[in-house]
Amino acid sequence: MSAQILDFPTRPSRLAMRLEWFATERSVLLAIWALYFALRVAVLLIDVAPTSDAAWYFGRAASLATGQGYAENGIPTAFWPSGWPLALSVAFHQFGISQVTLGLFNLASAMMIGAVTLALGRHLFANEAAARGGLLLLAVYPNAIGYVPLALTEVFYTMLLLVGCWTVIVRTTRWQLVGAGLVFGLATLVKAQTLVVVPLLFAIDWLRARHVWQRLPGLLAEGAIVVAVAGLVVLPWSLRNRAELGHWVAVSTNGGYTLLTGNHDTATGDYSPDAPVVKRLMARGDLDEVSRDAEAGRLGAAWIRENPGKFLALAPRKLMRLWLPDGEAEWAYQGGAPGYSRFEIAYRAVRYFNQGYYALLMLGFVLAFVVMTVRRLHERMRWAGWWLLPYGVALYPTLICLVFSGQSRFHYPVMPFVCMTVGWLVAAAVERIAWSRRKPTIH
Repeated sequence: MSAQILDFPTRPSRLAMRLEWFATERSVLLAIWALYFALRVAVLLIDVAPTSDAAWYFGRAASLATGQGYAENGIPTAFWPSGWPLALSVAFHQFGISQVTLGLFNLASAMMIGAVTLALGRHLFANEAAARGGLLLLAVYPNAIGYVPLALTEVFYTMLLLVGCWTVIVRTTRWQLVGAGLVFGLATLVKAQTLVVVPLLFAIDWLRARHVWQRLPGLLAEGAIVVAVAGLVVLPWSLRNRAELGHWVAVSTNGGYTLLTGNHDTATGDYSPDAPVVKRLMARGDLDEVSRDAEAGRLGAAWIRENPGKFLALAPRKLMRLWLPDGEAEWAYQGGAPGYSRFEIAYRAVRYFNQGYYALLMLGFVLAFVVMTVRRLHERMRWAGWWLLPYGVALYPTLICLVFSGQSRFHYPVMPFVCMTVGWLVAAAVERIAWSRRKPTIH
């Protein structure tokens, strides 16, 4: 009787073969895309009218589409950034002012979000299973789906942020930097604080370089190109504000107002427009839009200077308000969906499921940072790399909220980056388990 001979290398385990199937089979990627698309089309079938901020944006887009300008009650305004209404007004002008046009516009943006999430996952982690896993995690994320029918900035802005980051990361020519500047300029018109992302991007690129000091001048020049082009995109709107409002206003007239709503004697860390100091200011009839915002900024800054201890004590509450709750899309359905009361149990069930799903994603996001750091140190790789991009993007709203206030919707643009990172963590864990279960070939 012949002896059994172990022949190495070993046979892959079933888990390893399934992981390879997930990463290589074309039908798997098509199925993920089909799920991603179908869930977002399905939510468009819900009848939900714009309310609150969404109603304001929808109205301004309709006004622009019909040639009535960016005005409220016939008075030119710059209180809210104009980028989203301007973009939506183009769609309204071409295809008609309707919820259908809005939904299809957001659907197109959502599909682009998925495409860039997949592309960034491949680029940041060099792992197809991780990239597909990240797309799958985003595909079934309820809060991401829930925003698609809404006339809010989040879907469009997230698309711009992803595209801008992608363009900087894969750049090979200066023209791509110009393209990134154009995208970030439009994103700045949607959210005025966007340009904070640009130095974060180039800081990561600098840290990942082997010869950091030699690369610094070139990276500074490239970053300056992006910021300069973005500034040129914003400039026409600033000139419009100068002509219409009589003052130089770069993007919007709510920076001071937002500062005050988060920093006053009764502040809780949340956005608080009903605070007594805010209501007194808004009731004043001797101030125009620009001077009211300036006065609000003065009051907010003065409170911070006079109450540094209270300001610092608000920081944890602002952070918790930004990062702990999720699923705020449901509020729009509460106010704008006629069938909400009939299906309230279903809406609430989805909200609770979403909160649990979000908690798991964020736990995975934190754990991935630890795992990646340990792995790179163990393998004696340079710690800094493009894998830090999701954490840099997460730092951006964090820094903003520490100064102003925390609102859960501000972390919406970070979530595709969270999903791609957790996709890597899951793929890495499965790969490690599969490797530990490998079987020797027996002859």
